[in-house]
Amino acid sequence: MFGVFLPQLRMSFATIEAKARSAEELGYHSVWLMDHLAAPAAPEHDTLEGWTLAAALAARTSTVRLGHLVTANPFRHPALLAKMAATVDVVSGGRLELGLGWGSLEDELLTFGIGVAPPPMRAAQLGEAVEVIELMFTGEPFDYAGRHFRLKGALGRPRPLAGRVPVHIGGAGRRLTMPLVARHADWWNCPAYAVDRLDELRPLAGNARVSVQHPIGLAPSTAARVEVEQLTTKRFGAWGGIVSGTPGEVVAALARERALGVELFILQFHDFATPETLSLFAREVMPAL
Repeated sequence: MFGVFLPQLRMSFATIEAKARSAEELGYHSVWLMDHLAAPAAPEHDTLEGWTLAAALAARTSTVRLGHLVTANPFRHPALLAKMAATVDVVSGGRLELGLGWGSLEDELLTFGIGVAPPPMRAAQLGEAVEVIELMFTGEPFDYAGRHFRLKGALGRPRPLAGRVPVHIGGAGRRLTMPLVARHADWWNCPAYAVDRLDELRPLAGNARVSVQHPIGLAPSTAARVEVEQLTTKRFGAWGGIVSGTPGEVVAALARERALGVELFILQFHDFATPETLSLFAREVMPAL
């Protein structure tokens, strides 16, 4: 399966909608947004709010699944997030994927007055948040008494159409993140910077299925390879995990990860997912994998 990462930076809603609809028409599994109050390293640019944007895309698409890499847990109380998630799931006809992270961009949390708890506390808060969200998804009244969240007689309605929403937890920290993945996640999203440790980290994910993020430099020909590789490195070199080359070379690189158990590739294309590149990948890479 293949998803397209469309971080909503310097893109109008019309552009994002067009890219999402193109991905849907070409048979991609999912479209993924970011969850930031301001874009990292580019706060001066317009950045549409991720969950409001997901709701809008849900109403304008019909088959592609929608998610965030990843929702920042400190931004929202889990009861509110569960309500938002159930609403987007219902609006989309059951197409939501719930990507979660414990919120590691401390500068953003400080800038917007959210406050910065120590990493172990933020990880513990995410663990409790997932428990609250799952209880909200039952549609039955419940009490919850944790260290960080306390609810009494809470009730979540409507329920997601399938009863719950698949939970994706992103990150690669052995001490704080991977135990949360093993305990709570349907999917472990391995970030680009940790792909080279996939074999080492996979056992720590328990029974969770595996997705990986990749910056992809897809060259339409051998002659264009160098130019595409240079552009991809310029734009995404800090991410790590770059896969670049002709369609055949990209197939070979991703096939090695398929052999390690990766089921979903979430792709950030070098040209920000133009129709030509989305189509080339769908035509020459997806069938081979």
